[in-house]
Amino acid sequence: MKRMHVKLTFIEPVLGTWPSNQNIAREFIASKSPDAASIEDEVAAIGADAVADKGMTVFPRNDDGQPVLYDYQVKGFFKDACGMLSRVGGKTETGKKRAANESGKLTAYKKVIDGLIFVEPRMIPIRCTGDIRECQRPLRAQTAQGERVSLANSEEIPEGSGCEFDVVCLDDAHEKAVREWLDYGRLRGIGQWRNSGKGRFTYEITD
Repeated sequence: MKRMHVKLTFIEPVLGTWPSNQNIAREFIASKSPDAASIEDEVAAIGADAVADKGMTVFPRNDDGQPVLYDYQVKGFFKDACGMLSRVGGKTETGKKRAANESGKLTAYKKVIDGLIFVEPRMIPIRCTGDIRECQRPLRAQTAQGERVSLANSEEIPEGSGCEFDVVCLDDAHEKAVREWLDYGRLRGIGQWRNSGKGRFTYEITD
């Protein structure tokens, strides 16, 4: 078993992903997990008075009022990174995937990340270097009725902020893949609006 202590530093602002309306959050969590205790804990972390705007996404807070990331958000980033990086190298002449990196070598990578790679603690406090701001941007979607434009609004933690957590690999061989995914964080970050560069980060690892 390999344990790595990871220190992230955001080089771009990172956006909150949680709906500020608790009923929306409760329904979403309930659809993902049957654990009632977990539902109430996670909904409570948003804070009843966090933001009045129902359309705004925010950061959950811990008991000290500090914004946090949940462990599964980091694991979600790992899955996104692995899925993209596994496409590098294309396919061989026989149609098989050509493994050009560690991500490409993993088969059923989502199951591997779910069952063999763990992030601790569950709530990861974010160390803010400045005030939490708001980020508003238009969202465009092509529908049967034509282009639809709406306004999205999110809490935004400034660049230079960071967080620390542990990654536990039950199989030591997965350490290289985890480092590869964290390297990818400089190009594609965590949180909302990643395609614009939000949530990108650098990192340091200590054993």
